[in-house]
Parts: sequence; structure tokens; C-alpha cells
Amino acid sequence: TPSSFVCQGIIDFLVSQHPIAKVLRDHLVFKIAPMLNPDGVYLGNYRCSLMGFDLNRHWADPSPWAHPTLHGVKQLIVQMYNNPKISLEFYIDIHAHSTMMNGFMYGNIFEEEERFQRQAIFPKLLCQNAEDFSFSSTSFNRDAVKAGTGRRFLGGLLDHSSYCYTLEVSFYSYILGGTTSTVPYTEEAYMKLGRNVARTFLDYYRLNTISERPLAPIPNTR
Repeated sequence: TPSSFVCQGIIDFLVSQHPIAKVLRDHLVFKIAPMLNPDGVYLGNYRCSLMGFDLNRHWADPSPWAHPTLHGVKQLIVQMYNNPKISLEFYIDIHAHSTMMNGFMYGNIFEEEERFQRQAIFPKLLCQNAEDFSFSSTSFNRDAVKAGTGRRFLGGLLDHSSYCYTLEVSFYSYILGGTTSTVPYTEEAYMKLGRNVARTFLDYYRLNTISERPLAPIPNTR
């Protein structure tokens, strides 16, 4: 549920009339799958599908029968990757975390030092934009247990120009930077994190330099 609100915040912002959203739409293409587990969520599950599968462990070989949403999204990603006219630069899936606080990311480990360092840029920028996002909780790993996740599988499939992340957000609260104050998450706070994720692409691609006037800050409400 928390990740659904984060995704809603991303979508609402990207289709809004905010000047930052207009700049993003003019220069970038976003492909969004709002939910990969609709049947499980309908039953009240927060992790497993209708048939009991943890979908984020079956990216390597998803079944069109048992994991149809995963199969369809993977096919779309592979088609885009194989299209020479498309530059597929980001893959981000969104999850809720049951034990940790704040928003944070998981990334991959690469042998090439430059690629590994570049991968840290987006979460560092997001940390500057979102008070509830923690770069210190962000980690890069190649844990064997996570081999079937989208972030790990696609990180090994796509080339050096692509970066794959899992964006995690706490089920319950975040700690304000530099303090010990714990702030409970609300629906609005989750959606604000989504808006800040979208906003961070402006900084990453340095699109704020193309505007002749300062861009307004992202509002606190929808």
C-alpha cells in the first residue's frame, strides 16, 4: 500500500501543470506500470500474488501463466532495450519495507568503478530533495537471495548506460535528518516522496538549466 501511494505521487505530478512536470514531459519518456500484483492486493496481500508467488523473485524466467504481469513488463523492457532508437536509462521498482524507516534505495554492484560511482548520483540527489529519504540507508549489493528481483536481474541484463534500483519506503515512519524525531508516514507524505522522485530527474539530467525563470518548488499538497 505505501508504494502505491508513492507511485500515485509520481503519476499525479508528471501529468500536472507544474512547470517542472512540463519540462520533464518535454525531454523524457516515462513508462509506468502502476501495479504488478493486482490480484494479490485485491486479497489483502502485501507481498504475494493470488497463487502465493513473491513476484519480485521470478524476473529471470517469469511464466506467462503464473506471473503474467511480470512476463508482460519484462517483455516490454527487453523490447525497449533492443530498440536502437530508445535509450533505456532507468528502471525503478517501488516497495514498502516492514522493518526499516525512511525511504531508501537498493542498487547493484558493478566491476567498473565509474559505473558504480555514477549509480550513486540519483539517490544522492533524491536525498537532497526529500527530507524522508535516507542515503545512509541506501545500499548496493549482489546478495544471492535477491538474484530473482527486477533490480538484480535487469541490472545484469541491461548495458552500462542503464541503472536499476529498488525504491523502498517504510511502512510506518521516517526520521528527519540531523534529529531523532520520528514522523509517522501519511498517504500525503508517501505521495510527496513520489513527487520528489519525479523532481529528481530534473536535477539528474540538469534540465533546470534550460528554463529562463526559476522553477517553483513542489507543493506539499496534491
